[in-house]
Amino acid sequence: MSTQYDLVVIGGGTAGLVAAHGAAGMGATVAMIEPNHPGGDCLWSGCVPSKRLLAAGHAAHVMRTAGRHGITAVEPKVDFTAVMAQVKVTQDRIAHHDSVERLENAGVDVIPMMGKFIGDGEIDTGGQTIRYRKAMIATGATPVVPAIPGLRESNPLTSDTVWGLKELPKRLVVVGGGAIGCELGQAFSRLGSEVTLVEATPRILGMLGENVSELIATRFQDEGITVLQGAKVTSVEGSASAGNLVVIVDNETRIEADHVLVAVGRRPTTANLNLGAVGVAVTDSGHVEVDDKLKTTNDHIYAGGDVVGKMPFTHTAGMHGSLVVSNALFGLRRKADHLRIPYAIFCDPEVASVGRITPKGNENLTISHFDYQQLDRQVTTGEPVGFVDLFTDDKGRLVGATVVGETAGETINEMTARILAGDKLRAIAQMVRPYPTFAEGPAKAAMEVLRDQFFTERTRKFTRPVLHLLRKIDKP
Repeated sequence: MSTQYDLVVIGGGTAGLVAAHGAAGMGATVAMIEPNHPGGDCLWSGCVPSKRLLAAGHAAHVMRTAGRHGITAVEPKVDFTAVMAQVKVTQDRIAHHDSVERLENAGVDVIPMMGKFIGDGEIDTGGQTIRYRKAMIATGATPVVPAIPGLRESNPLTSDTVWGLKELPKRLVVVGGGAIGCELGQAFSRLGSEVTLVEATPRILGMLGENVSELIATRFQDEGITVLQGAKVTSVEGSASAGNLVVIVDNETRIEADHVLVAVGRRPTTANLNLGAVGVAVTDSGHVEVDDKLKTTNDHIYAGGDVVGKMPFTHTAGMHGSLVVSNALFGLRRKADHLRIPYAIFCDPEVASVGRITPKGNENLTISHFDYQQLDRQVTTGEPVGFVDLFTDDKGRLVGATVVGETAGETINEMTARILAGDKLRAIAQMVRPYPTFAEGPAKAAMEVLRDQFFTERTRKFTRPVLHLLRKIDKP
């Protein structure tokens, strides 16, 4: 026997959840194939647990640095078991949003099995065949453990497995200086681990500007993190379980550690889907190949989330799920605009960016910079660090922005709206904001440029005669 659905979603992460709920809400018959708990990486190994761990690290940091507020600083006593228990409590509080029960109440049939394509319109789920009018691949990605001699044998941690730690590592080597490595590295350091961060490329957070990398690296070093940039882990000796772990960097530097945390990227999960049976192509990197409407090389199959390799963030996956509902089920042609999706990295200070921050071809981008040492709200925190860069095109329209500082992940939202609206710097500067707020940062950057443009001797040559005339005729 077989059952046919309007939409079958393979994968229960954010992209799959949004698509399943959305399609069911529109009256479609929907099935979700997910062998584990729905929620995906975001709930179980990514956004939710990492932000809770960062919150614990922040609390410890505030205690250590209370002196800047005139309060006696103290070294916090960290109960790592209790910290991890709070991570679990947080996950449990959020899990009901993604639960099987909620999916079923919405009208989604949840199939707790592995699924693979066996032909056009057909998916095998452990011996049972289900049929679909449209299907969505949303199987996500898993952490990469590179083929470094001795690394796999050392029992390394990844963003998937680090949540099983029972004790705080005294010495932790983090391999990879991207978003995951920086967030977790700083969190563990603030909780009391001696952290060494090793990044093979010349800069940590290399997808952002050099000024971002320099500021974050300096902040990490000031907090006691050893940051090795342009350095490669060439081999690993021993193992965490044996207690004799040594990480060798550039064939010469030996770093003793209790654990190694690998954060060098993620690999799309497609190996067991039997994509060849339905003509779904993958890229050289293994990601499912999609067009700008998220359709694969099979007209009846779409894909979204980390498995397509387009901005691997939870909110991007959510957008993908929504877009697939309209395009796959109703034949619309909505496009995924990845260029204008903002993202945030939740180290301290936060980093957020959106749009074009590097020019395309012969394009000239103008950068408007404002240092947060001059932003009153940031100064009042006692840690006046950060900045904002606004990027405008030849017509003066905002096309990109980078914000570094407290609540950067919130501030970037207005800049995204401005980019989508095609606004120029004048519109940003003219909007009145509460004082003092972090949201004033971009406005200050815009006003700096406008001052340079209008508060000039050329302007004064025009205004002085006008003011002179007005003084004569406008006397009280």
